[in-house]
Parts: sequence; structure tokens; C-alpha cells
Amino acid sequence: MNAPKYTRPALDDAMAAWRKCLAARGLPAETRWIFSENLCIERSPTVPGSLRLGFQTKFTPPDEEALDIAYDHFSDTDARIVFYRLGSAANQSVCILLCDSWFEEKTALEGFERRDDWKLSFRPGHTGDIEEITDLKRWVRRIRHDRVFHDFDFGMSLATIEEIRLYGRALMPYERMAQHMLLRLRRMLGQPG
Repeated sequence: MNAPKYTRPALDDAMAAWRKCLAARGLPAETRWIFSENLCIERSPTVPGSLRLGFQTKFTPPDEEALDIAYDHFSDTDARIVFYRLGSAANQSVCILLCDSWFEEKTALEGFERRDDWKLSFRPGHTGDIEEITDLKRWVRRIRHDRVFHDFDFGMSLATIEEIRLYGRALMPYERMAQHMLLRLRRMLGQPG
């Protein structure tokens, strides 16, 4: 068996390199991490047919361990991990951690700074703000389907982080379905969930 040609760094080392990458581009080095449930994609009110990206942490706030759990889980795969900046809010870079072999071919021409020795990429993005959504109506009406596939669709969900915390691994789809059915049955029987 061949040894991998890379060594994943500890999260602290990867974060130090990420902050350095951001600062070198004049972007906020302080980061705010979000996950799939925190993304808020809406139809643009000013440009017909286009979408705008925002985020929220009011309704589904990530806990302090979420980034550690996602990084550890992604580090166990052979796929490229991407530190991806979506924009700035309140003097912080709003970021999402991504992982998939789809990023393997992404280069500097597409805005990705590769660290092949770590099998990581950094995508600092452009200067500019991203709106934090605090209005529940906007959050409920966000677009979840029927849109173009995007890089950030390879992020981890808070639900998966909770599964890893509870079961030590992400559940398989049939296990999620069985768990959902069990919870519904318990509710029907008046048992605690």
C-alpha cells in the first residue's frame, strides 16, 4: 500500500495558514464559521432571475466544537479540504469548510490557493460583504432546491456534526430514515423522544 503524499496538519496549524492567507489579501483574518444550515440563498429583489447569498446563525447556531468535528471528519477522508471564504460581516471573514474530490482540479485561476503537501486549498474569495439574515420570514423562505449547484454545497451540515457527536460517525441514509421513523412512532405513542 502506498503512503499518502500529504500530511494533514492539526486544525490550529491549518487555521494559522488560513488567517495568514486572508491577511495577505487585506481581508479580515478573524473568522466566523458557518455550516450548510446557516446558508441563506434568496432570489435577488433587484436582478430578475439571479440569487443572492446570505447567512444566519440566529436560528441554527453552530456550537464551538462544530469546526473541530467537521475538520476531523474530513481529515479522515482522502478528499481535498477547502477553507472557503464567502464574504465579510462585522469585520470577520465568514467561512465554510468544504471537502470533496471535486476540488482536486481547482487552481489559482479559479481562486483556489493549493497546499498539496496538506491536501488543502484556501479560497479567500473577493472583498465584499455578505449579509447576516436575522429575519425569520426571510430564513424560512430561503431557496433550498431548484438552483444551480455551487462550491459551498460540499459543506458539512450541523445535523451530521450532531450525528458524529452522538454516534461517533455520520449515519447512513437508511439509518437516518429509521431514526426519523422511530422518533415519529415515539411521538405517536406519547413517549419521550
